[in-house]
Amino acid sequence: MAEAKSPSGLSKVLNAAWVRPFLFLVVIVVAWDLSIRLFHIPAYQIPSPGDVVSVLISDWPELLRQSWPTTYATICGFLLSALFGVPVAMLIAGSKTVESYVYPLLVFSQSVPKIAIAPLFVVWFGFGIIPKVISAFLLGFFPVVVSAVQGFKSVDPDMVDLARAMQGSRFKVFCAVNLPHAMPAIFSGLKVSVTLAVVGAVVGEFVGSNSGIGYVMQRSIGTFDLPTMFAALVILALLGVILFWIVDRIERLVIPWHVSQRDDISFAS
Repeated sequence: MAEAKSPSGLSKVLNAAWVRPFLFLVVIVVAWDLSIRLFHIPAYQIPSPGDVVSVLISDWPELLRQSWPTTYATICGFLLSALFGVPVAMLIAGSKTVESYVYPLLVFSQSVPKIAIAPLFVVWFGFGIIPKVISAFLLGFFPVVVSAVQGFKSVDPDMVDLARAMQGSRFKVFCAVNLPHAMPAIFSGLKVSVTLAVVGAVVGEFVGSNSGIGYVMQRSIGTFDLPTMFAALVILALLGVILFWIVDRIERLVIPWHVSQRDDISFAS
């Protein structure tokens, strides 16, 4: 029986996880440039990719400096979302009474646009970093709670009963059964949360700030400097991708068994 041929170097590169999104991004940029040229779209409406790249190169030190306040607010808001979201999810999943009181209010809170209440944070806490952190926290909190609740509720009751029958305390049963089983769902919520935290930080900077990528975008809109605004959007997209990748790396370290199973299923499909 003939042995299966090992994939070539080119095949390995093309099947790499980062290659396909990169190729698709190249297609989008090419289509963007061709659309501007074919339809003669003026620069004050949509800048060309070349203009955006030129701004990224020339203004990179300033954009990098302005990205730090946004990154700091995003990370702080995301960490608060994880710190408060998982315990709240434990309470909701463990008590029908808590769920009946708290869960509807959480759903209701998501229907309130954060851009509408963000000015209140500026009135209460000033123009510092706190309003941006709160905005990032509010946007990132709900996905963590919802995913974690789903994870805790999906634990097999028979496994819990078996652990308790072996004279395990509630805390030990939770650490040995409930938490490991819920970790994949928790990390799914954290991945969504970290990207929404970026949006929340920018919302806070839109309302009142003199630094950050949101401030750069607002200033660029006021002066119709669209290349700089698009360059700021690129910085925000990179920030979201990097933070998402960091959470994914942490997931691979914390629950490697689930990640390996997921990768095997993706590879088989």
